[in-house]
Amino acid sequence: MFSATSRAVRIGARRVAPRAASITVAPMPKISLGQTTNIARSLSSTARLSYATTTNPNPPLGKKNASNETPSRIGLIGARGYTGQALIDLFNDHPLIDLRHVSSRELAGQELKGYTKRNIVYENLSAEDVAQLDKDGKVDCWVMALPNGVCLPFVQALGQSSSLIVDLSADYRFDDSWSYGLPELQKRGKIAQATRISNPGCYATGSQLALAPLLEHLGGPVNVFGASGYSGAGTKPSPKNDVNLLRDNLIPYSLTGHIHEREISHQLGGAPVAFMPHVASWFSGIHLTINIPLNKTMTSRDILQIYQDRYAGEKLVKIVGEPPLVKSIQNKHHVEIGGFAVDKTGKRVVVCATIDNLNKGAATQCLQNMNLALGYDEYQGIPIE
Repeated sequence: MFSATSRAVRIGARRVAPRAASITVAPMPKISLGQTTNIARSLSSTARLSYATTTNPNPPLGKKNASNETPSRIGLIGARGYTGQALIDLFNDHPLIDLRHVSSRELAGQELKGYTKRNIVYENLSAEDVAQLDKDGKVDCWVMALPNGVCLPFVQALGQSSSLIVDLSADYRFDDSWSYGLPELQKRGKIAQATRISNPGCYATGSQLALAPLLEHLGGPVNVFGASGYSGAGTKPSPKNDVNLLRDNLIPYSLTGHIHEREISHQLGGAPVAFMPHVASWFSGIHLTINIPLNKTMTSRDILQIYQDRYAGEKLVKIVGEPPLVKSIQNKHHVEIGGFAVDKTGKRVVVCATIDNLNKGAATQCLQNMNLALGYDEYQGIPIE
């Protein structure tokens, strides 16, 4: 059982700025989506020896930066889906996460399985119920694991509450009043001070991490081919999660205008990106093959070095030589980036990335953001390999 501690102490601890919060990261350059010429000029920078980059300008906030040892009480809204269950599994193993309320309309009244710290029964919490629990000081952090377009009433009901809200839908990923929670690319100090965090999409997380180190060397529009396991289509029956239809099959969908296409481009400063998603026969895991035109001649070794430098010290990003495989990333909590195949001109590279859509693409990243904003070690409760 967790000890009872005043809400003021919890919030105060969370509000201590980590020492690394003063580190600044150069903003992504703004690029016109319609621009297909002169991109090299607008993105080019002064030449640097071997194209080397400054070693990770946004390092992780580990144990030495933790400012809080008080357990936090969590309310999880939308716990029925695959992501909700992944969150429950992570919360169960986190020493400072105290799950108090779990809401699911379909499972209301049933006992929560897989959480061993206390007995919890699913509730069907309305926005008004959430607001009252928050007003009574019963919850320190609300996690919204709801479909797109559903969490607005809950967010509105919480109003200006000082409680942390982490939203896993796409609803606030383009809202500048919310912090975008991709710690490897956003200022960690800003996330640590946030009370409203929008968790990135799964495809968008993998694509941004695979593209960001080469932004200044971008020589034209980027093409991203993505294939995801059917868990990304959720639990509601549809052709995209019909295992019989998917057997020996690959289903393309939303080949233009997918919301993650817009998200990738928006978060990378307007870089022109064409994203083509597909759903495959496996359950979880995403593979991304990314074609990147370059504005100068580079070698595979140059590019590998850029990625190794940029992600130095990152525990949830692994740079590998060969193209990573989906079967190796399933049930893991990191992203793997590799391939780095440069064509004979030296001005085009293909980079591959894999990510488990339920973990680093959703639940693990949510916990990573919660850890930062609640004052814990960034990686606490996350299995690191």
